[in-house]
Amino acid sequence: MGKSHERIDGRLRAFIESQPVFFTATAPLDGDGTVNLSPKGLKGSFAVLDELTVAYLDFAGSNAETIAHLRENGRITLMWCAFDGPPNIVRVHGRGEPVFRDDPRFTELLGHFPAIDPTRHGLRAVIVVRAELIRDTCGYAVPFMTYDEDRDLHAKRFAREDDASLDAYFHKKEHVEFSLDGLPGLPLPLPPATF
Repeated sequence: MGKSHERIDGRLRAFIESQPVFFTATAPLDGDGTVNLSPKGLKGSFAVLDELTVAYLDFAGSNAETIAHLRENGRITLMWCAFDGPPNIVRVHGRGEPVFRDDPRFTELLGHFPAIDPTRHGLRAVIVVRAELIRDTCGYAVPFMTYDEDRDLHAKRFAREDDASLDAYFHKKEHVEFSLDGLPGLPLPLPPATF
Protein backbone atom coordinates (compact mmCIF):
# COMPACT_ATOMS: atom_id res chain seq x y z
CA MET A 1 0.00 0.00 0.00
CA GLY A 2 1.18 3.52 -0.77
CA LYS A 3 2.05 5.89 2.03
CA SER A 4 2.42 9.67 2.03
CA HIS A 5 5.23 11.36 3.93
CA GLU A 6 5.44 14.90 5.25
CA ARG A 7 9.17 15.26 4.66
CA ILE A 8 12.26 13.70 3.12
CA ASP A 9 14.15 12.40 6.12
CA GLY A 10 15.30 9.26 7.89
CA ARG A 11 14.78 6.01 5.97
CA LEU A 12 13.23 7.82 3.00
CA ARG A 13 16.20 10.17 2.60
CA ALA A 14 18.70 7.34 3.01
CA PHE A 15 16.89 5.34 0.33
CA ILE A 16 16.81 8.04 -2.35
CA GLU A 17 20.40 9.16 -1.65
CA SER A 18 21.66 5.62 -2.11
CA GLN A 19 20.06 4.97 -5.51
CA PRO A 20 22.40 5.19 -8.52
CA VAL A 21 19.62 6.25 -10.91
CA PHE A 22 16.34 8.16 -10.74
CA PHE A 23 13.80 9.38 -13.26
CA THR A 24 12.20 12.79 -13.90
CA ALA A 25 8.83 13.35 -15.56
CA THR A 26 7.52 16.68 -16.87
CA ALA A 27 4.91 17.85 -19.36
CA PRO A 28 3.81 21.10 -21.00
CA LEU A 29 0.44 22.62 -20.16
CA ASP A 30 -0.86 21.89 -23.66
CA GLY A 31 -2.74 18.58 -23.50
CA ASP A 32 -1.34 17.66 -26.93
CA GLY A 33 2.22 18.47 -25.85
CA THR A 34 5.01 15.95 -25.46
CA VAL A 35 5.36 14.30 -22.03
CA ASN A 36 9.01 13.85 -21.11
CA LEU A 37 10.60 11.12 -18.98
CA SER A 38 14.36 11.20 -18.37
CA PRO A 39 16.78 8.93 -16.52
CA LYS A 40 19.30 10.71 -14.30
CA GLY A 41 22.44 9.30 -12.79
CA LEU A 42 26.11 10.01 -12.11
CA LYS A 43 27.14 9.53 -8.52
CA GLY A 44 27.14 12.79 -6.59
CA SER A 45 24.83 14.70 -8.97
CA PHE A 46 21.78 14.57 -6.66
CA ALA A 47 21.37 16.22 -3.24
CA VAL A 48 18.73 16.64 -0.56
CA LEU A 49 18.88 20.35 0.37
CA ASP A 50 16.36 20.19 3.21
CA GLU A 51 13.36 18.11 4.27
CA LEU A 52 11.23 19.38 1.37
CA THR A 53 13.80 20.41 -1.25
CA VAL A 54 16.03 18.36 -3.52
CA ALA A 55 18.31 19.31 -6.40
CA TYR A 56 20.22 17.69 -9.20
CA LEU A 57 22.75 18.80 -11.79
CA ASP A 58 21.53 19.22 -15.36
CA PHE A 59 24.28 18.35 -17.82
CA ALA A 60 24.80 18.92 -21.54
CA GLY A 61 22.63 16.86 -23.82
CA SER A 62 20.82 16.94 -27.13
CA ASN A 63 17.58 18.42 -25.80
CA ALA A 64 16.22 20.45 -22.90
CA GLU A 65 12.65 19.21 -22.42
CA THR A 66 12.77 19.21 -18.61
CA ILE A 67 14.10 22.76 -18.54
CA ALA A 68 11.45 23.95 -21.02
CA HIS A 69 8.58 22.37 -19.09
CA LEU A 70 9.81 23.74 -15.78
CA ARG A 71 10.16 27.22 -17.25
CA GLU A 72 6.58 27.00 -18.52
CA ASN A 73 4.77 25.48 -15.53
CA GLY A 74 7.17 24.08 -12.90
CA ARG A 75 5.48 20.68 -12.55
CA ILE A 76 7.81 17.72 -12.03
CA THR A 77 7.85 14.24 -10.55
CA LEU A 78 11.03 12.44 -9.51
CA MET A 79 11.03 8.67 -9.00
CA TRP A 80 13.47 6.20 -7.45
CA CYS A 81 13.14 2.39 -7.60
CA ALA A 82 14.86 -0.24 -5.48
CA PHE A 83 16.69 -2.53 -7.88
CA ASP A 84 18.25 -4.41 -4.96
CA GLY A 85 17.24 -5.02 -1.34
CA PRO A 86 13.63 -4.66 -0.18
CA PRO A 87 11.15 -3.54 -2.89
CA ASN A 88 10.37 0.15 -2.85
CA ILE A 89 9.39 3.03 -5.12
CA VAL A 90 9.55 6.66 -3.97
CA ARG A 91 8.03 9.57 -5.84
CA VAL A 92 8.47 13.26 -5.11
CA HIS A 93 5.80 15.35 -6.83
CA GLY A 94 6.50 19.05 -6.75
CA ARG A 95 7.51 22.29 -8.39
CA GLY A 96 10.89 22.64 -10.01
CA GLU A 97 13.03 25.46 -11.26
CA PRO A 98 16.17 25.48 -13.40
CA VAL A 99 18.83 27.67 -11.80
CA PHE A 100 21.14 28.74 -14.63
CA ARG A 101 24.84 29.53 -14.56
CA ASP A 102 24.27 33.32 -14.40
CA ASP A 103 21.87 33.10 -11.42
CA PRO A 104 23.38 34.43 -8.14
CA ARG A 105 22.25 31.19 -6.38
CA PHE A 106 24.14 28.94 -8.79
CA THR A 107 27.55 28.92 -7.07
CA GLU A 108 26.04 28.30 -3.63
CA LEU A 109 23.97 25.41 -5.00
CA LEU A 110 27.10 23.84 -6.53
CA GLY A 111 28.43 23.50 -2.99
CA HIS A 112 25.93 20.67 -2.44
CA PHE A 113 27.70 18.55 -5.07
CA PRO A 114 31.33 18.32 -3.90
CA ALA A 115 32.00 15.00 -5.69
CA ILE A 116 31.29 16.43 -9.15
CA ASP A 117 33.75 18.47 -11.20
CA PRO A 118 31.32 20.81 -12.99
CA THR A 119 33.83 21.54 -15.76
CA ARG A 120 33.77 17.94 -17.01
CA HIS A 121 30.12 17.49 -17.96
CA GLY A 122 28.94 20.66 -19.68
CA LEU A 123 26.91 21.75 -16.67
CA ARG A 124 23.90 23.81 -17.82
CA ALA A 125 21.81 24.28 -14.68
CA VAL A 126 20.94 23.05 -11.22
CA ILE A 127 17.36 21.81 -11.06
CA VAL A 128 15.80 22.62 -7.68
CA VAL A 129 12.59 20.80 -6.73
CA ARG A 130 10.30 21.72 -3.84
CA ALA A 131 8.20 18.72 -2.78
CA GLU A 132 4.42 19.06 -2.62
CA LEU A 133 3.63 15.35 -2.25
CA ILE A 134 6.03 12.60 -1.16
CA ARG A 135 4.89 8.97 -1.56
CA ASP A 136 6.36 5.53 -1.46
CA THR A 137 4.82 2.32 -2.79
CA CYS A 138 5.71 -1.36 -2.72
CA GLY A 139 7.70 -1.86 -5.92
CA TYR A 140 6.93 -5.59 -5.94
CA ALA A 141 7.16 -5.77 -9.75
CA VAL A 142 10.48 -3.89 -10.05
CA PRO A 143 13.17 -6.39 -11.11
CA PHE A 144 16.44 -7.02 -9.32
CA MET A 145 19.29 -5.42 -11.24
CA THR A 146 22.94 -4.84 -10.45
CA TYR A 147 24.69 -1.49 -10.46
CA ASP A 148 28.25 -1.89 -11.72
CA GLU A 149 29.54 1.66 -12.15
CA ASP A 150 28.84 5.01 -13.77
CA ARG A 151 29.66 5.33 -17.46
CA ASP A 152 32.57 7.67 -18.18
CA LEU A 153 31.42 8.57 -21.70
CA HIS A 154 29.60 11.80 -20.76
CA ALA A 155 32.62 13.23 -18.95
CA LYS A 156 34.96 12.18 -21.78
CA ARG A 157 32.68 13.81 -24.36
CA PHE A 158 32.12 17.14 -22.62
CA ALA A 159 35.38 17.65 -20.68
CA ARG A 160 37.00 18.92 -23.87
CA GLU A 161 34.45 21.74 -24.29
CA ASP A 162 34.91 25.32 -23.17
CA ASP A 163 32.06 27.83 -22.90
CA ALA A 164 32.29 28.89 -26.55
CA SER A 165 32.35 25.37 -28.00
CA LEU A 166 29.61 24.23 -25.61
CA ASP A 167 27.44 27.15 -26.72
CA ALA A 168 28.10 26.22 -30.37
CA TYR A 169 27.13 22.60 -29.61
CA PHE A 170 23.84 23.73 -28.05
CA HIS A 171 23.08 26.03 -30.99
CA LYS A 172 23.46 23.07 -33.40
CA LYS A 173 20.95 20.94 -31.50
CA GLU A 174 17.38 21.47 -32.66
CA HIS A 175 15.72 20.98 -29.25
CA VAL A 176 17.96 22.72 -26.74
CA GLU A 177 16.98 26.38 -27.11
CA PHE A 178 13.37 25.31 -27.78
CA SER A 179 11.56 22.12 -26.77
CA LEU A 180 9.94 19.60 -29.09
CA ASP A 181 6.75 21.66 -28.70
CA GLY A 182 8.46 25.03 -29.26
CA LEU A 183 8.68 26.13 -25.61
CA PRO A 184 11.73 28.16 -24.51
CA GLY A 185 14.41 25.77 -23.22
CA LEU A 186 18.01 26.55 -22.37
CA PRO A 187 18.69 30.30 -22.65
CA LEU A 188 21.31 30.91 -25.32
CA PRO A 189 23.93 32.22 -25.66
CA LEU A 190 25.10 30.06 -22.77
CA PRO A 191 26.07 32.19 -19.79
CA PRO A 192 29.81 31.90 -19.04
CA ALA A 193 30.89 29.52 -16.30
CA THR A 194 31.77 31.09 -12.95
CA PHE A 195 32.97 27.84 -11.41
